[in-house]
Amino acid sequence: MAVAALAVGALLIALFPSFWPVMSAQVLIGGTSSVFLPAICAMSLGIVGRAAFDARQGRNQTFNSAGNVIAAVSMGVLGYLVSNRSIFFFVAAFAVPTILVLLLIRPSEIDYELARGATGGEKGGKVESVEVLFWERPLVLFLECAVMFHFANAAMLPLLGEMLAKGQGRSSMMFMSACVVTTQFVITLIASWSGRTAGTWGRKPLLLIAFGVLPIRGVLYTLTSNTALLVAIQVMDGVGAGIFGVVSVLVIADLTRGTGRFNLTLGAITTAVGIGAALSQVVAGSIVHHVGFRAGFLFLAGVAAAAFAILYLFMPETRNIRLAKE
Repeated sequence: MAVAALAVGALLIALFPSFWPVMSAQVLIGGTSSVFLPAICAMSLGIVGRAAFDARQGRNQTFNSAGNVIAAVSMGVLGYLVSNRSIFFFVAAFAVPTILVLLLIRPSEIDYELARGATGGEKGGKVESVEVLFWERPLVLFLECAVMFHFANAAMLPLLGEMLAKGQGRSSMMFMSACVVTTQFVITLIASWSGRTAGTWGRKPLLLIAFGVLPIRGVLYTLTSNTALLVAIQVMDGVGAGIFGVVSVLVIADLTRGTGRFNLTLGAITTAVGIGAALSQVVAGSIVHHVGFRAGFLFLAGVAAAAFAILYLFMPETRNIRLAKE
């Protein structure tokens, strides 16, 4: 249903490029896009089980980012050689093979109890009340860290693009494209490794790497205006996003094991992270407007450093929690 709705939204934009149809399409696309992450994670957990979930989540993120790279390049070529409208027909067309592949997954292959974080198997498992989750201290700490991470991260690239767009004309779009492709390419390379390593190193060491590169990246943006160096700095964005995108789901799976609330918790944290990312744009943009770009980047780097400190000092290793339950 979500894939079909995405295709309908794309066709609305392509066929009726006026304000209200486009706004309606954006609401439809935004709402249905939120289905994909929790649905794929739940199906993966229900199909492969907990023992293989670490590696499976890493591979999921690898293919996701590889798809983003291919889509970005394909849409850029279509927009340049054909038209901007062709991009939306491209999205609608790819919904068809996506649905066909989804239909190849047999419902009988999914353990639905396991997919929601319950015990799994024929006996199923009890479902904890939502209130219990709010009293889970590691879960609350991780929520705080995740929101701060995305608050610090979300505005960095848009601010960088805005700073460099002044007087650059169309070349600024090429710069932004290079940054996005660089980030997604690095995620493609590192995501599968993150999933495998999370099962041996643990979750916290990898998260510390992801959180640690963010304040460094924010400071580096203030030290150079060289385009090649700024694109190179995006490698750090790929490292942080690649690790966080994989390991954050594993942490949530660890902390909700046996509760039956894996999907609810994943959705709630994703919502909170989205709010943090939206506030990032508003707050950092205001700082840049009144003080300047350097102050904006340093502010975001400070938030990232605080998130790293909280993670390092207070967040426990959740893989140990999972092993203890086993």
